[in-house]
Amino acid sequence: MASKRGKQTVRDMFLSMAVISAVAGGVYIFVPHDDKANPVKAVDYRVELLTARRAAPYPVAAPAGLSKDWKPTSVSYERQSGNGWHLGFLDPDGKYVAVEQSTSPAKKYVSEVSQDATNTGRTQQVAGETWQHWKGPKYDALVRHDDGATTVVTGSASPPGWAYWAAPLTSSCAYQQNVIRIRPRTTGCPGPFSV
Repeated sequence: MASKRGKQTVRDMFLSMAVISAVAGGVYIFVPHDDKANPVKAVDYRVELLTARRAAPYPVAAPAGLSKDWKPTSVSYERQSGNGWHLGFLDPDGKYVAVEQSTSPAKKYVSEVSQDATNTGRTQQVAGETWQHWKGPKYDALVRHDDGATTVVTGSASPPGWAYWAAPLTSSCAYQQNVIRIRPRTTGCPGPFSV
């Protein structure tokens, strides 16, 4: 009698596993899912941008006129941390690009936001502005100091991608390229950024 009961227990276990596997397979097949969907969610940065532009003691940089292929992924303004502004995007190729600004001491700040990049001593002219080139193990960066703040364009995109971002980051009202523009509170520019 004992051996018959043992065979039933093993048989019941296999039947239970078959039923559970069938239910799990059915759920997987019939529940919609997209294996190719990008798990990174876009963020709306307009409120933080308006807040930063009102509070920051420097002209806050942000993009305008980018195609829908550019996805904003992160944004923050931290007044207590050197008036730090951060706006990160994924470019159309899925590479990360960020604009970082702060009144914190430049050397420490740039190293922090670019994840340990160091100044190469080289400069690059972008739209008439001189930018320093910093190189790091993870991210490289273009860096500019003016208006009492440090502006950093950094990320995993290629150097042409940084220049694409850095070129319009100027406080000049005459700059007409519609890629990224800033509305300086202190210069009286008409403010081309559309919210």
